[in-house]
Amino acid sequence: MIIVTGGAGFIGSNLVRGLNARGCDDILVVDDLTQGDKFLNLVDCRIADYLHKDDFRKMLQQGKLGAIEAVFHEGACSDTTERDGHYMLDNNYRVTLEIFQYCQSAKVPMLYASSAAVYGAGPVYVEDLVNESPLNVYGYSKFLFDQVLRRHLGSLSAPVVGLRYFNVYGPNEQHKGRMASVAFHNMGQFRSERHVRLFGGWDGYSDGGQLRDFVYIDDVVDVNLHFFEHAGQSGIFNCGTGLAQPFNDVACAVVNALRAQSNLPVLSHTEQVQQQLIRYIPFPDDLKGRYQSHTQADLTQLRAAGYDKPFRDVQAGVADYVNVLVKRGAI
Repeated sequence: MIIVTGGAGFIGSNLVRGLNARGCDDILVVDDLTQGDKFLNLVDCRIADYLHKDDFRKMLQQGKLGAIEAVFHEGACSDTTERDGHYMLDNNYRVTLEIFQYCQSAKVPMLYASSAAVYGAGPVYVEDLVNESPLNVYGYSKFLFDQVLRRHLGSLSAPVVGLRYFNVYGPNEQHKGRMASVAFHNMGQFRSERHVRLFGGWDGYSDGGQLRDFVYIDDVVDVNLHFFEHAGQSGIFNCGTGLAQPFNDVACAVVNALRAQSNLPVLSHTEQVQQQLIRYIPFPDDLKGRYQSHTQADLTQLRAAGYDKPFRDVQAGVADYVNVLVKRGAI
């Protein structure tokens, strides 16, 4: 059996789908469906069983999980604005530690979600302690477990891989609310208001000019499955495209992809701004000093680990995203 925690969530449900595509359906999904609509992410997936996260944690502590092929640990509080440190460290750090301890005892490979948030404001995004300084307790919760893995790398009984996700976007993120990607929010804005909104300039960046490493969900799934299928490697690896692109690129790609559904021509960024299809709002005061204005994954270690597939840029990823939503009847 393969376990996917957070399996009804954004990355988790796409991982389940990716495993299904490879013929794996003996999958235990662990999640919390208090927000019941997340079940929609699993309706076209094949799984063997579902457990609430609290029941899973109890079984984990009691050692009652049976034979496990691997654990993909994607479950976490991903709200980077959450200030409750007690909750964040229990939910993100302590549970991850318990899963790690179980997997090492049972000699089960573990892949877990770390985050580019560990790097804080950067500017260097290389997997090394000297570059890591999280800006919020979410980033710290991920940072803390990464240090646990580093201390044990020389004595592991089974492989452990931490993937530092950069800005992931794609299908099945609709339940995330304000924490969904800018691409998702831009789509909703354009469909309802016929324009999209971006933050204005701040921190030395022009309107919509802040740069992030936006990585499409299918590429994230491929990286996870690479390490699953090439067992034996352990470590912490960046999971991004290696290409920083401005938020303006995302907005432009969204507008053009949605316009294409009505057979309307492609417009440049300048044309979209002139036609007020892209509009800018003041940068929020509560995010100043707690916001990553530039991220770009260094892929040296990921490539050295044998992952050689290209990553989609924003233009290709957003086009794929829109096409999926059209096929599902969501647009």
